[in-house]
Amino acid sequence: MRKIMALAVGVGCALGIPVFANAQAAGSPPSDSQIVGIVVAANQIDIDYAKLALSKSKNKQVRGFAQQMVTDHSAVQKSVFDLGAKLKVTPAESDTSKSLKSQSEETTTKLKSLQGAAFDKAYIDNEVGFHKAVIDAVSSVLIPNAQNGELKSALEGTVPLFQGHLEHAQKIQADLETNRATPNHQHDR
Repeated sequence: MRKIMALAVGVGCALGIPVFANAQAAGSPPSDSQIVGIVVAANQIDIDYAKLALSKSKNKQVRGFAQQMVTDHSAVQKSVFDLGAKLKVTPAESDTSKSLKSQSEETTTKLKSLQGAAFDKAYIDNEVGFHKAVIDAVSSVLIPNAQNGELKSALEGTVPLFQGHLEHAQKIQADLETNRATPNHQHDR
């Protein structure tokens, strides 16, 4: 359960640390219900981005990563709801979850306007930035504010999983840069 819950928090793209930090900085730390709401919102956002990548990208690595995000986070979404039900914690809206959704609309609009290599780069750059932000947010906002021990424990198990997603995205990012530097090489196209 911890691994599945871990993936739930580490989703979404181009969300950035400020979204998570603002909730804490505003002096109103998120409740457990709001933490679950943030997890649910972020998870769905990443599923949606990944589905967009699957519909737009022709790059084998990008498509593989996107499919992994859809597969992992679809399973996670169910597990998040199951854990919430078990703990009697209903996902609640917060300024953070609202900001996540608002930023995802902007990012989706940007991604939809791009094609080919420009889309691939933007999608993967977005995933890299998001996973860096999530690693920080889980450690500095979500874990410290979780009141339920089982929820806190599930969140604590997330950082290594987020690191794995980050490293995977960074490898693809580096490969995309290498391919860009050598335009005659049509690697994974």
